[in-house]
Amino acid sequence: METTVRSYRDEDDYWLVRAFLREVFRLNGGRELSWQVYRFDYWRWHGIENLGRGRLEDSVFIWETLHGQIAAVLNREGPGHVFLQVHPDFGTRELEEEMITVAERYLARPLPEGRRKLIVWVDSEDGVRQGIVARRGYAGGGEPEYQRRRAMSMPIPDAPVAEGYTVRALGSGDELPARSWASWRAFHPDEPDDRYEGWEWYRNIQRAPLYRRDLDIVAVAPSGEFAAFCTIWFDDVTRTGSFEPVGTVPEHRRRGLGKAVMYEGLHRLRRLGADVAHVGSGSPPAHALYASVGFTEYDLSEPWFNEF
Repeated sequence: METTVRSYRDEDDYWLVRAFLREVFRLNGGRELSWQVYRFDYWRWHGIENLGRGRLEDSVFIWETLHGQIAAVLNREGPGHVFLQVHPDFGTRELEEEMITVAERYLARPLPEGRRKLIVWVDSEDGVRQGIVARRGYAGGGEPEYQRRRAMSMPIPDAPVAEGYTVRALGSGDELPARSWASWRAFHPDEPDDRYEGWEWYRNIQRAPLYRRDLDIVAVAPSGEFAAFCTIWFDDVTRTGSFEPVGTVPEHRRRGLGKAVMYEGLHRLRRLGADVAHVGSGSPPAHALYASVGFTEYDLSEPWFNEF
């Protein structure tokens, strides 16, 4: 099938890509062999709007058929990290070769002395893509992403909550500073607090199309501070819920709070009619937590590196 490639143009493309990702996810049987909509949203509203990681116009390329149907999307996430989203009906070796060529030209991360580095994420069972990147000089071996999933038909226990703590949804805008501070403490435990840049960034999280405050779950300590949290993105088109992020403030760890907020989120997803829940993990503590909550099935997305 002949295709043409173009750069991302405008807001209309944002909604076209979201519809494409939903279709590909469905055709892949609900496996995360491509991004889900929530991740594209999160990258836009957090990675780009909050963290300043480029622009969509410079970071997304779209392949279309002669009839205007999207066949594939290439996008980056972190600097030099690229993801190939390919429609199963149009995937060919030639198309993927072209996508990697475009990625090498436009999305590689500059290095000293004029060199560049690119990391292509490849599913561990995708022998075709592995063969393509290997022939182009890429090497695997980095830490993979575990794309975990859990059927909502599985039992969901009522997790006990540590004495004095409560689990509930995030409240009004007055609680955004506390929610932001908990995120800083959970994900930057070794950094000095004077590097904290404030809470206003969280308003962009709430602008994402799939955001629901009733799925932004927090554990509240006896002192009133937020001790743990998880944000869940429910896509009612695919009937899928995705946890991103999940965290616990260091001084409140080892009290089962991460499990408690996730179980609360799973109960809420079930009431909304979700069929499956997803979460990604990349570290031993995260693997252990998510497996204990029932996320035992997974696909592996592996990084392949090249410098040129």
